[in-house]
Amino acid sequence: MKTVLVLSILLCAAFAAPQPEGEKTNEEKAPEMDKMMKDEEEFVPEEFVSVPRNAPLSEEAAAPESRFNFCPDGWLQHGSRCFRLISTPMSWYRAEEHCNILGAHLASATNPREYSFLQQIAGIGSSNAAWLGGFNLQGQWMWIDREGFYYTNWYSYSSSSSSLCSYLRTTYGWGNTRCNSAFRFICVKNPFKC
Repeated sequence: MKTVLVLSILLCAAFAAPQPEGEKTNEEKAPEMDKMMKDEEEFVPEEFVSVPRNAPLSEEAAAPESRFNFCPDGWLQHGSRCFRLISTPMSWYRAEEHCNILGAHLASATNPREYSFLQQIAGIGSSNAAWLGGFNLQGQWMWIDREGFYYTNWYSYSSSSSSLCSYLRTTYGWGNTRCNSAFRFICVKNPFKC
């Protein structure tokens, strides 16, 4: 157990350490990597490419955000975060507990592209709603994963005095309802945070 703890601390320190001077940054290494990989074609299933549903498909929009996937098996990468749809309906509180067991939180949607990605993964299956990590505390909306609640996409908004938890709609925007309702849910984790 001590070995795992020490290795975890060393791994965190390695990611947090400043880069030595004179060593190339990732941006400087990117053209070299592109040269090595230019002959390779990368296939990314359409449902995993994060673009708005009605956006015209251009070469830039179809490109994956990252050539490497740092997410655990069963998780989908978008940007620097990993997402997972859990199909078992639960209350908001039980869903957050389940995500915590997986080392994650209920998902936040921090921008329109990320929300579109969440809609795509939540659209798998028959349900048209999934819990998000938004909650109302004393009249203020927050994300349970501590992201800033700057981007909003409300489609329907109920009184927050009794409807304190937010859910994603697979068609338009998000809504809020009582936290004891049962929905599928999306967990999020950052593979680079310890």
